[in-house]
Formats: sequence, structure tokens, C-alpha cells
Amino acid sequence: MGKPHPVELRERAVALVEQGNTHTEAARRLCVSIKFAGDMVRLKRETGSLEPKPQGNPGRGKLSGVKEWVRARIAARPDLTIDELTAQLHADMG
Repeated sequence: MGKPHPVELRERAVALVEQGNTHTEAARRLCVSIKFAGDMVRLKRETGSLEPKPQGNPGRGKLSGVKEWVRARIAARPDLTIDELTAQLHADMG
């Protein structure tokens, strides 16, 4: 997944539209898509903020069920390699 555009760029897009420019003109001037300019105006109107939404799935990764197990192994042996950790995980958890 790509990174969200910086808040400064988002603010500039909204400011250009609020100054009377069309979404197309603002997009062309900032080298972004017309949809981006429209989405930023809509986001500002609906939420009052231009902060990007959080990305990813915090707490729902493939290893979330064994997080404490992994932390304990690393705490016990900080120089543990990923291959050794994988082998231990496979041996202990199947």
C-alpha cells in the first residue's frame, strides 16, 4: 500500500478550490488527480480535517496470536535469528 499524500499538499488542494479554482485546475497545478482534489474537499467538508486515515491492520496480523510467545523468545535470547525463531515456532506451534 502506498503512503498517503502529505497534509500540506492536501491543504493546498483544498485552499486552491476554496479560492475559486475548479478541481481540475487545482489538480493540474499540484500535479495530482482530479479525484484527489475532490476527495480532499469532501474530506474537509465532512470531517473538518485533512489527516489521512490510519493504514494497515493493527493487531490483526498473522502472528498476533503468538505475539507474547515471540516476545518471550526474543527477551530470552536477543540475538535469535528469524530462521531460528521460525524453526522454534514451527516446532512449538506446528
